[in-house]
Amino acid sequence: MLKVGLTGGIASGKSFVAGALASYGCFVIQADEIGHEALAPGGEAYAAAVREFGAGILAADGSGDSRDIDRRRLASLVFADAEKLARLNAIVHPAVFRREDELMAEFLAREPHGIAVVEAAILIETGSYQRFDALILVFCAQEQQVERAMRREGAVEADVRARIGRQMPLDEKRKYADFVIDTSGTKDDTLRQTRTIYEELRRMES
Repeated sequence: MLKVGLTGGIASGKSFVAGALASYGCFVIQADEIGHEALAPGGEAYAAAVREFGAGILAADGSGDSRDIDRRRLASLVFADAEKLARLNAIVHPAVFRREDELMAEFLAREPHGIAVVEAAILIETGSYQRFDALILVFCAQEQQVERAMRREGAVEADVRARIGRQMPLDEKRKYADFVIDTSGTKDDTLRQTRTIYEELRRMES
């Protein structure tokens, strides 16, 4: 099995590329989804996050220990403060990494010659890119990131720019990437690049 990391900044097109890779037969794991599960009531990181950041991060319409964490409220809190972001990552990332490893092990048992892809925004920043056989970097211009992110429900431009500002500059990320996909053009152009990389990954795995 070939283990591949797929990374890029917020609203850079990671999920679109991940969807294309899944359609080609790759097993795609979305770290954000696992992180959401870890922060859900009863999740591995829930209690620690509430202890660390207080009841103010809980949804206003909840009650008792079953209240959901308001992820937008939490994001606004941590992305404006590097120390708080580091504390949240220290709570959530171990749970996410463990679940990713479990899912990849299950996939390996089913498909020994398959390709597993983990989509995550900060693979390089956390050093977890080293767990993979190959790393794909997806990128577009920063103003495109902002424009795309602002189409999402509840998006706040200041929060979007703060998240971008906390991530490693693109020129630095390129140094770590084995493959680069420029998503600033049309979807067809992005798909063409993705298909070319997928074919190279298949050759690497065989």
